[in-house]
Amino acid sequence: MDSKRKNEELSTPEISDPSLSNTKKKQKIDIQEAMKNQNDVSLFLAGKVISALAKNSNFVFSPVSIYAVLTMSAATTDDDERLISFILSFLRSSSIDELNAIYREIASVVLVDGSEKGGPKIAAVNGVWMEKSLSCKPDREDLFQNFFKASFAKVDFRNKAEEVRKEVNTWASRHTNDLIKDLLPPDSITNLTNWIYGNALYFKGAWENEFDKTSTQDRPFHLLNGKKVYVPFMNGWKDQFIKAYDGFKVLRLLYRKGGDDNINREFSMYLYLPDKKGELDNLLERMTSTPGFLESHIPKYRVDVGDFRIPKFKIESGFEASSVFGQFEHDVSLYHKALVEIDEEGTEAAAASAFVVVTTTSRYWQPEKIDFVADHPFIFLIREDKTGTVLFAGQIFDPSESSSGASDMPKSDKGSIF
Repeated sequence: MDSKRKNEELSTPEISDPSLSNTKKKQKIDIQEAMKNQNDVSLFLAGKVISALAKNSNFVFSPVSIYAVLTMSAATTDDDERLISFILSFLRSSSIDELNAIYREIASVVLVDGSEKGGPKIAAVNGVWMEKSLSCKPDREDLFQNFFKASFAKVDFRNKAEEVRKEVNTWASRHTNDLIKDLLPPDSITNLTNWIYGNALYFKGAWENEFDKTSTQDRPFHLLNGKKVYVPFMNGWKDQFIKAYDGFKVLRLLYRKGGDDNINREFSMYLYLPDKKGELDNLLERMTSTPGFLESHIPKYRVDVGDFRIPKFKIESGFEASSVFGQFEHDVSLYHKALVEIDEEGTEAAAASAFVVVTTTSRYWQPEKIDFVADHPFIFLIREDKTGTVLFAGQIFDPSESSSGASDMPKSDKGSIF
């Protein structure tokens, strides 16, 4: 594939205002409060998935990718009040207007590509596949094309379901730099399928301060079962954004910003490291049950570092949501896969989601030095700091393993997801 076509596929389309019903009075949205609420929901979802599928294994997923496909479905579904109500409840949102307002903020601020100006490469693409025998109202098609910037295809699920499944998988792979493969497993799409809402997300960011490759050395990483594995650890600058809290420490690693990026945003990776090796579950519980946890635990100042090292890792995960969220009662399925890799230069991450519908701050205090040795399981996030949007979240249980047990996605017994 030539580089021009590759760049076109790995790009985020510009977004416009949704042309919802002109006769419907829109709700006034406090976008800052709505974004804070969704960031809490992101942590809640992370806790649910980790507890159900990855309690003792590596895990990564993208809350923002899942948010995109569920918002597309809710905003363009006008004949299934139960499904709309379910999505609003699942995302803890008050209305479709609020969902759209949050999506607009994410798409127009967070997911804009910054690579031409030296910032992170970001691509977010939506796609919709509809059974060709169904009708699509003009206002719904307008939303797909002009607000969600989604490719829209009428397909033959009734006779060519397997071909459509392969087409969606190829689409997801192409728009994630070939990192996400086989998003939809065999038999996930049948002749009863009516809609597929898809999202593909790609992120590649360079550290603001890269690590010296010659300083990387194999060191022990301590597992919760008392064993240890030897993995490459990176050593960095002796001053870092680190803050110690009660029972854990937080490291913030900044990504390089674009030189003349006129969008007010900052991307960072956060590592949440328990002080004690067996306290990861307790830390996750605190993070997922405390409103505003992310905003109130951000290192804002560089501190002198004593012993500092973090492991390189590459992990991938996948799941089908009915195995996680028992409240999915409708004839729908949500499939999700994600991958993240960090090394001395930066981070590459990708995710894809498919929603399938079938018929039927604290005061500054600087200690003398803080050690941050991530040699036991920890939690991580990739986050845009101005909006607080969580692009990726996960945990490292064993950095020597490249994938988790959650990567196998069995088909739901009821053929649906939630």
